[in-house]
Amino acid sequence: MPATDHGDRPAPQGGSGASGPLLELRGLDKRFTGTHALKSVSLAFERGEIHAIVGENGAGKSTLIKLLTGVHLRSAGEIIWDGRRVPMTGPQEALALGINAVHQEVVLCPHLTVAANLFLGNEHARFGLLRGRRMVRDAQHTLDSLGFRIRADAVLSTLTIGQQQLVATARAALRGTRFLIFDEPTAYLTRQEAAQLFALIRRLKGDGITIVYISHRLEEVFELADRVSILRDGALISTHRIDEIDEQGLIRGMSNRSIEQIYYRETVPRGARLLETRGLTGQGFADVSLTVDRGEIVGLYGLIGAGRSEFVQSVFGRHHATAGSVLWQEKPVTIRSEKQAIALGIALVPESRRDQGLCLNLGVGLNLNLAIYGRLTRGLTISRGAEAAEADRQIRDLRIVTLSRNTLVASLSGGNQQKIVVGKWLNHGAELFIFDEPTVGVDVGTKLEIYRLIARLLRDGAGIILISSYLPEVYELADTLHVFRRGRLVASHGHRQASVETILTEAIGV
Repeated sequence: MPATDHGDRPAPQGGSGASGPLLELRGLDKRFTGTHALKSVSLAFERGEIHAIVGENGAGKSTLIKLLTGVHLRSAGEIIWDGRRVPMTGPQEALALGINAVHQEVVLCPHLTVAANLFLGNEHARFGLLRGRRMVRDAQHTLDSLGFRIRADAVLSTLTIGQQQLVATARAALRGTRFLIFDEPTAYLTRQEAAQLFALIRRLKGDGITIVYISHRLEEVFELADRVSILRDGALISTHRIDEIDEQGLIRGMSNRSIEQIYYRETVPRGARLLETRGLTGQGFADVSLTVDRGEIVGLYGLIGAGRSEFVQSVFGRHHATAGSVLWQEKPVTIRSEKQAIALGIALVPESRRDQGLCLNLGVGLNLNLAIYGRLTRGLTISRGAEAAEADRQIRDLRIVTLSRNTLVASLSGGNQQKIVVGKWLNHGAELFIFDEPTVGVDVGTKLEIYRLIARLLRDGAGIILISSYLPEVYELADTLHVFRRGRLVASHGHRQASVETILTEAIGV
């Protein structure tokens, strides 16, 4: 791989196809034992375009990425790079050609500095000694030029997940990349970080780099892409210029469902009051008064940092309130810990399922039963039969795709991981479910399953607090929608009683 410095890229490796597509797939096929993961896909990626690929979990997107980056060997078909056939026998060949990927889960060295990660494998050295100060200086120059507000001398593990994602993107931009794949890059980014990433993507496109953009967030596809291809069940369904298709068309192509079917909602009679807050104040929010009844979805909308998550974390006992009061089933309570909240019947499905909701190195069954092991214990021992029965029931009812209850959660898709987080609290028997960004990183089919699950909880008498940064989600689902801005609740609306434009204006404050 050619060495680079200050973000300079090597001159393109000339090929016979200088006027044709940079990369072309002809009948690309991949079979695993018992699975036909990719079915004779033929697709061309033009030079300097942003080409989005969409599809549900299991559609073949991950398999396609691994074939293009040399992680998997194809079963059949051809890969044409810059006009010539290439074998693509491993990741080093892909990197040498200029093919790189930025994955949803950051694959870097958390114990090293940002600068060391940026130049990993291409370190500045003299007489066998690392030139650490020069690497920090050059890395800072690169980060500043990309518009990333990150210190090059910071240890990677001290950064947020979103900042680490930006570091991974900067690293890819430094490596002589000509074809860059983004796989769900904004799943953990704040709105500001996502804006920085989008600016870089457009800059890379302007430099002639071909971008493949994979995302479940269809609004990002329409904001960025020149063309979009739809995969379903391992097959290429269609490719369109972005101005030739709308969100309805993408969803129908991905899942054979309409957009109305995706936002599944049932009208459930309201029951007794579960939760009431009066002037609740704490870290990151102030003077919040609201109620949640059985059978009701209460939506919280606002920009990142508006105070929604901080408010529900206080209700869940993670952070203490400094003023105001909480009533649970019309009786005053003081919630000082998560244990107290759980004992009352409050469950939190957190924003980051991987960091806060799951034990990734444990099996599916253990994660599903985490909240109820006290109930499964007989004396000093766990009832293995009861443990297995509870886990298998949730796997069946939630349609969790796993080989067995012993499969490690880390190996499952994001959608199945989210189902496990929800299943854990279903096992516990909670009455108020707080969903903080429940559909981040999942496909439209899994979203529909989550919405059906929410409807089931309502029918069973639960109440729901739904936090989402995606306005159409809370707009379509919430019975009552509260708008947060700068730590305060600034407006409230019944179901679809205000326009989307009005709610956005209230959230932004213009």
